[in-house]
Amino acid sequence: MTLRSIPEVKVSMTQSSDIRVAVSTVILTLRRTDGGRAVLALPLVLRTREPFADQWALPGGWLTPTESPVDASARTLAETTGLAPSYLEQLYAFGAVDRSPTRVVSIVYWALLRQDDVTAQSAAHRASGAAPENVKWFDVDELPQLAFDHTEIVEYALWRLRNKVGYSRVAQGFLPAEFTLAELREAYEAILDRTLDPANFRRQVEAAGNLLPTDRFRTGSHRPARLYRDNTDVELADRGPLGPEETSTR
Repeated sequence: MTLRSIPEVKVSMTQSSDIRVAVSTVILTLRRTDGGRAVLALPLVLRTREPFADQWALPGGWLTPTESPVDASARTLAETTGLAPSYLEQLYAFGAVDRSPTRVVSIVYWALLRQDDVTAQSAAHRASGAAPENVKWFDVDELPQLAFDHTEIVEYALWRLRNKVGYSRVAQGFLPAEFTLAELREAYEAILDRTLDPANFRRQVEAAGNLLPTDRFRTGSHRPARLYRDNTDVELADRGPLGPEETSTR
């Protein structure tokens, strides 16, 4: 039998340099509206140059030769928003040929952060004098038109979050160290965008064994509510065999 040799394929530097790799991050927090309703919100950056000048986009930037994608995500988030998320996970690689005027593949991460951390970290970023003026927070149900394919990216991140909340503790990434069951239920309702029955919710979370009751209560105008905390022996979400290299949890 005659074996035919396979010709060597050479990729020139010109070919490889025509494709650039970027990172973007969908970072979500839970905030309260003026009416007291818990809603998901995210920061966007107003672009100052073409393409898509004067349109809002996700925080991001170019991947450098000396950093991993997850490090690039953390760096660009810090540069644009001053935020360090409590949960960071790779979402997807978006690489449609027509997604940008030039050939760009974006490795996208999604991240969670508690509202009190958003407030503190944003204040520190402004005080440092490094905070850009073109960053603004939006509720996810009131997003403006986004640049590139970032609307599709946000929709996919929300889909991933809503699916993941059914089999992980990822909702706790929005909450402080101690919280009431009502606050946890509100987080689930904001994520799932639907109302949950309080009694059924209590039974389900108590049966899961992921919460530890404390001896403290939150008092106010209503009946005192017991405070709970996370069982830190359980990860917010299963990171799989990759470990912390591509995902990061608090």
